[in-house]
Amino acid sequence: MSTAVLRTEIRLFRREPGAIFWILLFPTLLLVILGSIPGFREHQADLGGLRTIDVYVPVAVLLGMIVGGLQSMPQTLTGYRERGILRRMATTPVRPRALLSAQMAVYGGSALASALLALAVGRLAFDVRLPRQPFGYGLALVLAVLVALALGSVVSALSRTTKIAGAIGSAVFFPSMFCAGVWLPVQSMPHLMGRIVGYTPFGAAAEALNRAAAGHWPGWGHLGVLVVWILLLTGAASRWFRWE
Repeated sequence: MSTAVLRTEIRLFRREPGAIFWILLFPTLLLVILGSIPGFREHQADLGGLRTIDVYVPVAVLLGMIVGGLQSMPQTLTGYRERGILRRMATTPVRPRALLSAQMAVYGGSALASALLALAVGRLAFDVRLPRQPFGYGLALVLAVLVALALGSVVSALSRTTKIAGAIGSAVFFPSMFCAGVWLPVQSMPHLMGRIVGYTPFGAAAEALNRAAAGHWPGWGHLGVLVVWILLLTGAASRWFRWE
């Protein structure tokens, strides 16, 4: 990956207030709003004695990478292709793959920053315990970022225009938020639904993060689901992606 390309992409990202808000700030803002509800700070028997705000921290952690991977990155890459930027880059010493790598670094880094911000605010503002299994949590977090970027790459590969990228991204975005537990925490889902959601990328990520937060190893089953999705989605994106 070209360092110059990466620096350029970082500067362009910093000029997008919408992307900065929705990826970096919105998940934590949602967490603050939910934490301001008194009932969400009370222990719930159906959540295993946890508070609702406790189970929403992993949701906020996943939300930033879902937004970045499925909404922002595909439209940016598709816009580059639509305007012929990738085609022109192919005639220069800087290969288009350098741009793709830089995009993944920018959106992956911003997703990780969003996750750390949500964890910090959850701890400082609402006394949410930090993950008791930090290594397992970190591993699950990295795999979740990779699966979000891989899924976003597939959306980019299937989209010829930014409008199509927005439509496909939105079609995948809302089911991904549901599987991550935005509307209904994974712990509160019926057993069958929870098992089905556990085989989706963000459902498996949510389960892995929840287990690591509670002090358990994320579970090789959930980590395996994430690895399989990363391999499948990366292979599909490599096969279908076109520079022109």
